[in-house]
Amino acid sequence: MNGERLYSIGDLARRTGMTVKTIRFYSDRGIVPPADRGPTGHRRYGLDAVARLDLVRTLRDLGLDLATIRAIVDREVSLPDVAAAHAEALAAQIRVLRLRRAVLTAVARRGSTPEEMRLMHRLAKLSDAERRRLIDKFLDAALTGLAGDPAFAGIRRSLTPELPDNPSTEQVEAWVELAELAQDPDFRASLRRLAEQHAADHADAPVVRRDAVAVVREQVGPAVAAGVDPVSHGADDVVAAVMVRYARLCGLPDDVDLRRRMLDRLEAASDPRRERYLHLLSVINGWSTDESLAPVLDWSVRALRARTPDPSGTPGLNDDIR
Repeated sequence: MNGERLYSIGDLARRTGMTVKTIRFYSDRGIVPPADRGPTGHRRYGLDAVARLDLVRTLRDLGLDLATIRAIVDREVSLPDVAAAHAEALAAQIRVLRLRRAVLTAVARRGSTPEEMRLMHRLAKLSDAERRRLIDKFLDAALTGLAGDPAFAGIRRSLTPELPDNPSTEQVEAWVELAELAQDPDFRASLRRLAEQHAADHADAPVVRRDAVAVVREQVGPAVAAGVDPVSHGADDVVAAVMVRYARLCGLPDDVDLRRRMLDRLEAASDPRRERYLHLLSVINGWSTDESLAPVLDWSVRALRARTPDPSGTPGLNDDIR
């Protein structure tokens, strides 16, 4: 062997920290072949065996199979090519693990039944195309027949979740919950009602730039922050300012009909599922999360109910305003 020093299998074990049994296993499979055999038939290895064993240990820790490892150490395939392929495979495994973790976390948090868990698992595993079809079906039900208004193209885009290729656990959890909401027929009907109201506002006044929710968000926030009771006389000026603003935007007089119309829109918008959908959408798409509008909407609905008779002629709660 040209004077090259040879090592026994015990020498290799001491140099590498591997057991004799492990080295013999790799040797039997031709991954670390002996350079020679001594007079008694014992295997003897060259110094390159140490480097091979170090490489084998690293590759095994990374999850490569023995056939691939042998091809690498024998230089039948390049290490960069193998690394790239396995990195892609690991990325796919990580995505699967994230999905599983998201489902199990949701099940634990919500106390789900086995049927609900199966549904969540199915929703989490949907392909990009399947997710798109599910959301398209949901948005079609809410917006079909209304898309002639150019504003609805933007509304549709603003309501469309786009789960990234490598979503976080939080994004996967949000997707599963949003997909469940999208399959709720009652929520679809609620969103359809909102869309029809929006279309009616634009039909009456094509120049409208703010809807009922935007108006109260701008006008009512300070009153909510100040703790003004919505059914007290202290809220009169706020309600009046809201209605003046809304009447001007709609091009309609500030009368009982307009107040009923405003109340109808705010009651529809105050559906907590709508705000939850928008929050989940922000998480999935990586958008900043807006402050909750629930306090403003609740205040506005209570204030308008107190000052608006219902269609049957029953007075509002004006007489009870303190």
